[in-house]
Amino acid sequence: MKNKLLFFAGLFGSLGVIFGAFGAHALKAILTEQALANWQTAVQYQFIHSLALLFLSAQPETKQIRMASWFFVFGILLFSGSLYLLSLRDILALPLSFLGPITPIGGLFFTAGWLILFFSGLKKS
Repeated sequence: MKNKLLFFAGLFGSLGVIFGAFGAHALKAILTEQALANWQTAVQYQFIHSLALLFLSAQPETKQIRMASWFFVFGILLFSGSLYLLSLRDILALPLSFLGPITPIGGLFFTAGWLILFFSGLKKS
């Protein structure tokens, strides 16, 4: 499991750098202010949860660590992924409005991951 977590932390962390730079340089001139803000939110949440995955990779493996990790991975894909695509919808000229409800589902995945860690911390050793 540790290798998988390091893989996802490295993948999402490096993509966060790339997407952040792409947004700051290439997209800044062509996206609306709101679309660029959405792009930056996607990058921010991707980075936060990439670091969380890195932290979890250093913890002893438990069922709760595995569950929280997978919730973070799917949260990044759904939350950040949908925001990236929604930010680009005018450029892509595709009907992407169906992605609107996907973003909060990704947010629920993030929340579930953090709550799993919270309740895991409440357990007595």
